[in-house]
Amino acid sequence: MTKSLDSFKARKTLQVGDKTYTYFSLPEAEKNGLEGVSRLPYSLKVVLENLLRFEDNRTVTADDIRAVAKWLVTRTSEHEISYRPARVLMQDFTGVPAVVDLAAMRDAAVKLGGDPKKVNPQVPVDLVIDHSVMIDYFGTQDAFTKNVELEYQRNGERYEFLRWGQSAFDNFRAVPPGTGICHQVNLEYLGQTVWTKDEDGETLAYPDTLVGTDSHTTMVNGMAVLGWGVGGIEAEAAMLGQPISMLIPEVIGFKLTGKLSEGITATDLVLRVVEMLRKKGVVGKFVEFYGPGLDNLSLEDAATIANMAPEYGATCGFFPVDEDTLEYLRSTGRDADRVALVEAYAKAQGMFRTSDAAEPVFTDTLELDISTVVPSLAGPKRPQDRVALDEAAEKFAVALHEIKGGGKDPSTVPESRGESRYVDEGATGVTGQARQRYDVTGKTHGLADGDVVIAAITSCTNTSNPSVLIGAGLVARNALKKGLKVKPWVKTSLAPGSQVVTDYLKRAGVQDDLDALGFNLAGYGCTTCIGNSGPLDPAISEAVNENDLVVCSVLSGNRNFEGRVNPDVRANYLASPPLVVAYAIAGSMFINVAEDPLGEDQDGNPVYLKDIWPTNQEITDLIRSSITEEMFRERYSDVFKGDEHWQGIKVEGGMTYKWPMNSTYVANPPYFEDMTMEPKPLEDIESAAVLGLFLDSITTDHISPAGSIKAEAPAGVYLLEHQVAKKDFNSYGARRGNHEVMMRGTFANIRIKNQMVPGVEGGVTMKDGEQKWIYDAAMDYKDAGTPLVIFAGKEYGTGSSRDWAAKGTRLLGVRAVIAQSFERIHRSNLVGMGVLPFTFKDGESWQSHGITGTEKVTIKGVTDLKPRQMVDILVEFADGTTKTIEVLCRIDTVDELEYVRAGGILHYVLRNLVTS
Repeated sequence: MTKSLDSFKARKTLQVGDKTYTYFSLPEAEKNGLEGVSRLPYSLKVVLENLLRFEDNRTVTADDIRAVAKWLVTRTSEHEISYRPARVLMQDFTGVPAVVDLAAMRDAAVKLGGDPKKVNPQVPVDLVIDHSVMIDYFGTQDAFTKNVELEYQRNGERYEFLRWGQSAFDNFRAVPPGTGICHQVNLEYLGQTVWTKDEDGETLAYPDTLVGTDSHTTMVNGMAVLGWGVGGIEAEAAMLGQPISMLIPEVIGFKLTGKLSEGITATDLVLRVVEMLRKKGVVGKFVEFYGPGLDNLSLEDAATIANMAPEYGATCGFFPVDEDTLEYLRSTGRDADRVALVEAYAKAQGMFRTSDAAEPVFTDTLELDISTVVPSLAGPKRPQDRVALDEAAEKFAVALHEIKGGGKDPSTVPESRGESRYVDEGATGVTGQARQRYDVTGKTHGLADGDVVIAAITSCTNTSNPSVLIGAGLVARNALKKGLKVKPWVKTSLAPGSQVVTDYLKRAGVQDDLDALGFNLAGYGCTTCIGNSGPLDPAISEAVNENDLVVCSVLSGNRNFEGRVNPDVRANYLASPPLVVAYAIAGSMFINVAEDPLGEDQDGNPVYLKDIWPTNQEITDLIRSSITEEMFRERYSDVFKGDEHWQGIKVEGGMTYKWPMNSTYVANPPYFEDMTMEPKPLEDIESAAVLGLFLDSITTDHISPAGSIKAEAPAGVYLLEHQVAKKDFNSYGARRGNHEVMMRGTFANIRIKNQMVPGVEGGVTMKDGEQKWIYDAAMDYKDAGTPLVIFAGKEYGTGSSRDWAAKGTRLLGVRAVIAQSFERIHRSNLVGMGVLPFTFKDGESWQSHGITGTEKVTIKGVTDLKPRQMVDILVEFADGTTKTIEVLCRIDTVDELEYVRAGGILHYVLRNLVTS
């Protein structure tokens, strides 16, 4: 690290016990010219410290630092700064392609005459393998063991590659499979709140900060670690020492007052927060929580709220250091010296929240009395669509008609498959067939619309919070006492975020109760939430598809986008773990679990949810008697060691990777082919064809799915051609290290709707009047030398921080995406891959301009683009008429413009490394 110029004389020492730390003091900087910075939001204090520490008059200047102080006047800023996180966190779905890129960069460095060793992480990088386990086996005592064995069989090539990376790169650690979810491991072990580094004979102390290749990196903001998700491309640049270019953000203060009422969970609270902040509009902004209500939330509750920042659209949801932070660090086995440093450092910096502290200055605020929160779910397609529990059944009935488009004579032959066919064929009424139960081959039960076929306790959002997991266990215990059982068509699973959860569930005695209802341990990982729910029973899947049923999942996750959870399931609801258990018993979304009986007891009496729901005190008492500091210390004492499967993997290769010739999991990507030290000048976009027309809320799951691969899709055809059996397809997420699969998987979500082909779902487009797979059409255009563009609606690229949504777009030959608005991370990823993002003026859209997909699009002046410049797009219609549309170039900063001119951020970084 270059020594800071320290223009504001902030460098000081801090004595904690018998240890001395060097740090950059915000109070000293305030005395020496940064007037008023003590009133900044806590999150911006972290940003300010970062700039003070890295001031070099090149990437960080004194004016950059002053701009943070000036923020207090306007409470917003257009000033661009360079920010350097302390570390990087990855999961394997996004981590494997990132390590693939680093390996490819080493190869490219050799070809350019450079030293491959320079391609090496400059900051600590932790990769947690948590996204690959699938729920193939469930409801049995050996489900976990069998799922782990299958995971290693499917992912052997990927894991061999990661073991190579672990040995080849410095500052790189891998947490093996079967350990936990990256964000929960980060919360319970990796995160330190205050980071330290030995440098030049002294120990530097500074706020723990990070970026991660998963959008829910934000979870650790619950323990005052400023972090957010970025694309793998941006994370790779950060790993290699490149600062993150950003505007000083607006900070929305969210005031919490009151206390959660009896029976209300942190999940209910976060779904209300998501709903409010989505309505407020916080995309690209920091959210910081404050107010007396914080005193009534545990750190795990705070982490639940921080986790879902991507769902409410913010860059992060920050909670400052307070007494509960210190207690959490102690109770999870952190070193006593570290806890003492966190307390002393936070208090010295004015970063320690107390109940009588003055409220910071915010850009804007909103407020919630958390005593008004009610039991809730969210769904059926978006996490911000909260539904009160007592209205869930009624609103599902409405949603069902929207999904199906109303009723229809079942004898009519459909013109197209998919959830939109009824609407497209003009259906208006609802026939008596809507609730018909259909036979299931070989089963004694039937199946109907609204039946819950997946009930999953899953995801970092909730499995990091003992209150909802102990609560779920007590609901199971009480249900068993009443003689209740899970419906036979429900696939149940428990996939916690760390092994500590298993320890305390067993010690509390509730794991046996969960097991008895089918919620046996199935894996430690993201599972159902990421789309690794595994297949449904073949007979149930057949009944769903033959009868076009809309069946449901209820999961304790954070994402419920269409096509994500399971290809057979079209309605997905987010809920607390106790409610997941309740819906598994009820078996249908048409049952009002708040008021209707869940079943009958041994004497035939109705049993209601209130009869099996535990009290807050019961949950608290069981937590106190079941969770110990020693559990965390024991589980994390050798967290990088792995089981016998991991230890048995052979590591091959040296400084550069020996790419396997026929691997369908790992391949050398083509990004650096024909790369020269001087980038080629940007070219105007001439007569581009339209590859896709999309409506609002197209997610990164739509653009680059993580789930199962269809045999008839281009990726499936490719795998079959390479002698991969259908049963071994695995998932798109698991194959992100192979660009051939991922290119073919771009825009291949089974539920995506390209409006160029109305009424049809899946990754298709129209070319010369013929319906074709998007990949096949793109390759035809590429062979003809025709550039491509995409038009979209609002919130394009919302959802996971999925770099392949941008990489695949680039490799298909798309030069520009013109949308009404972009999600923050995806816009950045597009820029990082050299794809130009543009937005329409307010009130305008591709529909308002009459675009149908048959047009040719020309964009001039690309060579001379400037950040946030208005640009004219010339659209030539099929009849020869033309129209000029003025759009905003969403290259937001000078650094981003340099990345685009270099061909992408990785090319920019690689050239700098080779010449350094």
